Amino acid sequence: MPAPVTVIGLGPMGHAMASTYLDHGHRVTVFNRTASRADALVARGAHRAATVEEALTAAELVVLSLTDYDAMYAVLGAADPAALSGRVLVNLSSDTPDKARAAAAWAAERGAVQLTGGVLTPPSGIGDPGTTSTFYSGPREDFDAHRATLEVLTAADYRGEDPGLAALLYQLNMTMFWTALTSYWQAVAMADAHGLKAADILPFAVDALNLTQFLEFYTPRVDAGDHSGDVDRLAMGVASVEHVLHTAKDAGVDGALPAAVLDIFRRGVAAGHGADSASSLVEVLKKPAA
Repeated sequence: MPAPVTVIGLGPMGHAMASTYLDHGHRVTVFNRTASRADALVARGAHRAATVEEALTAAELVVLSLTDYDAMYAVLGAADPAALSGRVLVNLSSDTPDKARAAAAWAAERGAVQLTGGVLTPPSGIGDPGTTSTFYSGPREDFDAHRATLEVLTAADYRGEDPGLAALLYQLNMTMFWTALTSYWQAVAMADAHGLKAADILPFAVDALNLTQFLEFYTPRVDAGDHSGDVDRLAMGVASVEHVLHTAKDAGVDGALPAAVLDIFRRGVAAGHGADSASSLVEVLKKPAA
């Protein structure tokens, strides 16, 4: 029989998770500070907890889908600590690795266990374990005990005991996702200034953002500390990014993004990497800007 589950936080992601659990026959308890967000779920059979204590004690497994860890403290910190005892908190809220570790310690002080999670899909992907996944880290025993329930939502990619590791991997994913997607918005804005629509550039945009061959080429070199300029040189990269920036400015669109990239490239040249590969920027980015 499916295990009971509590879901706290009913934004789009939390709502999708609670709905998926209902689809799979779980007894679902929900709690949200704006209670009306639970109306549709309650109509489908979810139980709306009147208090956070009621939500916590309704199930051993408590899924947290909140904006960040500050929101988690605001919700759970107001509860009687006894209500946390014995709970497994699956904290899917986005935040830093250090905050994930601190929250795990906070939970342990109250007799609870935290499994940190980083969901690698939008709400529309919840319930499709074949194509989506979530990073998890924390106590292996508790992960194994609840793995089947977690895999109702997405595939479960366990990465180790350190509660901060799933948060780190999630933020690395977000670093690449938001930067790449913003570069696409930049290209769309520049295309629009020349009378082109997003649909006009879609085929080559998909190809441009498929970096598989570059990642596979650079990864062993970077790990070996090899930034040889035998294939590309950072100084040439500076010229290329300058052309991007000039194209944006000539079109009368915002050039803040290429300007920021150009600044990083120029810092690399100033650090003596002009004749090295652009991968040498890894060494530049390991240190904060002066």
